[in-house]
Amino acid sequence: MYERKPWLKFYDDVPQTLSYPEKTMYETVRGAARRFPGLIAYDFMGTRSTYARLLGDIDRAAAAFAARGLTKGDRVTVCLPNCPQAVIAFYALNKIGVTAAMIHPLSAPTEIDFYLKESGSVWAITLDAFYKNFAPVLGRSRVRTILLARIGDYLPALKRVGFFIASGRKIKKPPRDDERVLWWRDFFVPQPASALAPSDCAVILFSGGTTGAPKGIMLSSAAFNALGLQTATQGPMLPGDTILSILPMFHGFGLGVCVHTFLIGGGKCVLVPRFTPESVAALIKSERPQYMAGVPTLYEALVRDTTMRSANLGCLKRAYAGGDKLPRSVKERFEALVRERGGTAPLLEGYGLTESVTACIVTPKNHDREGSVGIPYPDMLAKIVLPGTREEAEPGADGELCVSGPTLMLGYLNSPDETAAALQKHADGRVWLHTGDLCSMDRDGFVYFKLRLKRIIKVSGVSVSPVQVEEALDMHPDVSLSCVIGVPDEYKIQRVKAYVILKDPSLAGPEKAAELIEHCKQHLITWSVPAEIEFREELPLTRVGKVAFTELEKEHAGAG
Repeated sequence: MYERKPWLKFYDDVPQTLSYPEKTMYETVRGAARRFPGLIAYDFMGTRSTYARLLGDIDRAAAAFAARGLTKGDRVTVCLPNCPQAVIAFYALNKIGVTAAMIHPLSAPTEIDFYLKESGSVWAITLDAFYKNFAPVLGRSRVRTILLARIGDYLPALKRVGFFIASGRKIKKPPRDDERVLWWRDFFVPQPASALAPSDCAVILFSGGTTGAPKGIMLSSAAFNALGLQTATQGPMLPGDTILSILPMFHGFGLGVCVHTFLIGGGKCVLVPRFTPESVAALIKSERPQYMAGVPTLYEALVRDTTMRSANLGCLKRAYAGGDKLPRSVKERFEALVRERGGTAPLLEGYGLTESVTACIVTPKNHDREGSVGIPYPDMLAKIVLPGTREEAEPGADGELCVSGPTLMLGYLNSPDETAAALQKHADGRVWLHTGDLCSMDRDGFVYFKLRLKRIIKVSGVSVSPVQVEEALDMHPDVSLSCVIGVPDEYKIQRVKAYVILKDPSLAGPEKAAELIEHCKQHLITWSVPAEIEFREELPLTRVGKVAFTELEKEHAGAG
C-alpha cells in the first residue's frame, strides 16, 4: 500500500516531493543569512539578532573552536537552555566538522557522567549555573575544556544587571584553579575552519533507545535539512514568520522544528529558556508569532492560564502538538480558546521520534481525522507490519509502524546490534526504521497511534527510561528491588510510579517514600523522579524470573 501512497490526495497545496540540498546545516543557515541578512533570526529576552549578525557570530565561534584544537570527528557535549550561545555553538561546531551531543541542561551529575563517557566528548559547553553538576565527573571523562556561558552574555546592560540581582548573584562561581574552565566571552579568536560532509554524523541526541536504556542517536546534517524543508511545507512557512521556540534544543522537536526549520527559511526564533504559561502569553502579545509547537501538556497549561484570556491569537497560522498523544479534550479546548481570542489556527497532531530527527507524520491542515496522528511528510513512507516481521499488515490492522525516508538516523552510538534491529532493509531495497510503536493505518494512509512497544514512559512529552529510575532506586542501601511504570496523569499524560521492596519491610511508610524520592532527585532529571512510591513485600515475576511490569500496569489500571 505504501507504494501507492494513498495519503498524497490529502496534500492539497503541499508538494509531493522536495529537492534536498547537498549541504551541511551550517551551509543551509549561511544561505538563509545571505538571502535575508536584515531579517531577525532570533529574539532572546528582548535582545534581537539579524541573520547577518548571527552568521558573523557563528563564524567567529567556529574559528575560535578550531583555533583551540577542535577538529573534524571530535565530539562536544552541549548542555544549554534555549539561548543565543546554544544556537551559535551548535552551528559553529557543525561548520568545523565537530559532532554536538545535546543533553538536558538540568541533567544530574550521574547522568552527565554517562553522557560524557558515551559520547566521548572532549569539550563541554554549559551555563555557569550548571558547572556544579559537571565538576564531580569531569575527571572521569575525556573533557579537556568546559566552556561556560552566562545568561547575561547577550543581554543589554540594564537587563544584565537585573538578571544578576534576581538570579545571577546566587550562582556559585567555579574555582579559579580549574584550568579546564573557559568563559564564553574570552574564547573568540580568528582561525580558518573546515566542514563536515552532509552525510556525516553531525548531532547526537539521547533518547530511550529500543531497550529503555539511554541511547545516543546519530543524525546527519542531511537529515536535519530534509526535516526542515519538509516541515516548512506545512504552513507554508514564509521568510519573516515567527515561531515561539519553547521546546529545548536537546530535543529533536525543539532543535529540528523550532530552530533549524525556521533558520534555514528566513524565519525568526523567539528563544524561550524556561516555559511558564505567563511568559508564553506575554510573548504571544509582544511577538505575534505565526507558529508554536509543543507537547500536549504545554497546551493544557496554556488553556488553564488566565493570562491567555487577554491575548490576541489572530496572529497564529498553525499550532502543532507532538512528543506524546494529544488528548482530544486538550485539542478542543485550545482551539476554542484560539477562536475566543480572534484566531482560526488549528492545533494539529503529529507523530515522530528522534530516530527520524522528529516529526515524520502530521495531520494535514484541511483533513483532521479523529484519533489519527496524520499522514507522512513529503518523501516519507510509512507502513504497518506484523510485529516481529517485515510482512505488511492489512489496512486497519494493528502492527508495528515502520517509516522510511531522508530523515532517518545513521544509527545508535556504540550499539551496532540495536542499530541493525531498528534499521532494516526490506524486500523493496529501502531501509526502514522499525519504530517499536503499535499503530494502524486506514486505506487512505492515515496513521493511528495505539501504544509504545518500547518500555518508555512519556512525562510531559519527555522520554523517561524506567531502567534508569530503577537503577537509581536500587542504589539506595535500603532498597532490595524496584520496578517502575508509567501511570496516567491528568496534566502530564503520564507520571512515574515506583514499586519498591525494602530490605527491612518495617521501614515502609511515608517518611521512607519521601527519602527515596529525595534520593532520586540527586541522581535523576526532574521528569524521571517518581511521583509516587508503593511498597511491596513481593513483585510479580515472569516465567524466567524477571519482574512483570506489565502485570503492575494492568493492576494499576484495574485499581483506577
